Amino acid sequence: MGTSVVEPGLPLAVVLALLTALAAAGGRLSGLGQERPVAVAALRATAQLAAVSAVLLAVVRSLWLSAAFVLVMGTVASVTAAGRVTGLPLRAPGAARRVATAALAVAGGAAPVVALVLASGTVPLRGEAVIPVAGIVIGGAMTATSLAGRRLRDELTGRRGEVEAALALGLLPRDAVLEVGRPSAATALVPPLDQTRTVGLVTLPGAYVGVLLGGGSPTAAGAAQLLVLVGLLAAEVLAVWIVTELVARGRVLPGLPR
Repeated sequence: MGTSVVEPGLPLAVVLALLTALAAAGGRLSGLGQERPVAVAALRATAQLAAVSAVLLAVVRSLWLSAAFVLVMGTVASVTAAGRVTGLPLRAPGAARRVATAALAVAGGAAPVVALVLASGTVPLRGEAVIPVAGIVIGGAMTATSLAGRRLRDELTGRRGEVEAALALGLLPRDAVLEVGRPSAATALVPPLDQTRTVGLVTLPGAYVGVLLGGGSPTAAGAAQLLVLVGLLAAEVLAVWIVTELVARGRVLPGLPR
């Protein structure tokens, strides 16, 4: 028996296959029509984690390679967020501009948090520490950008007449969009707020469990988890703020009343 809580091997492969089948069956029988996306997501996760695990064996030994890997994570996050916010595939015209705009929100949320954590010395400046922390924060900023952007798109599409009415009353385009869309964008912060409020009472998240499994004390585990949760909350608030402003200024969604 190794030190890991989950040992790679045949039992793990069987359980993963059964869990994927259960999720796919639920997606089909429920009428949600998500059986194919579930199966594809599980297969992609397996392939990607296998590849990343192999790459990280070499990358974490070098701080420069670790920084390059973080840059790749940020790029992928920006591409994903751009597609979610606009609803357009990567091959559609104007992809570079859309990804660059989404990167402003993702990086604007993640970069200050990662910089502050590293500059304070709270997390050691080593690849094996930088990559996980940066990955968690970038992932949170990506999710917040995607959720806020999609909700803004849906809200502004459904309430286009209200935006036009606000413009007719003399509001500036930015103010008219914010008046209608800002409350909807704020709902993207509900998951991180709930997670932070209920930590330890409902769940013990990954950072806490990881430190415990690594032999750390409950106090050290709590400190690590608190750093992650508050850092995520800060990154997600910044990301939602930035993407909301970008939408209001006509930088993200085409066709809004101006």
